[in-house]
Amino acid sequence: QVQLVESGGGLVQPGGSLRLSCAASGFTFSSYWMYWVRQAPGKGLEWVSDIGTGGGTTNYADSVKGRFTISRDNAKNTLYLQMHSLNAEDTATYYCAKDRRPLYRGGYDYRGQGTQVTVSS
Repeated sequence: QVQLVESGGGLVQPGGSLRLSCAASGFTFSSYWMYWVRQAPGKGLEWVSDIGTGGGTTNYADSVKGRFTISRDNAKNTLYLQMHSLNAEDTATYYCAKDRRPLYRGGYDYRGQGTQVTVSS
């Protein structure tokens, strides 16, 4: 069955950096667009970024553009999110998610359990 396991979250000071990872299994990782989404306390899910099957196409929400970088290693079935210049508004649970169908960017369906990122001094 599909499994997405996020890691790398934690407490970081404003201006700091974190790198999130997502280990994928149970599907052909290299065939799917992948996503990072987040949910801040008391708010809905927010799309953060996505990446094409080969890693050459990426998209970012305006709120993270220039600060976050999404990448993937298809040989390791792993998705990454490198985050720099973190601020309090980035505090959220971060989830990785897979597209609902292979090869196309059509929106995500399954997501993992999430990893908490807290930005605070």
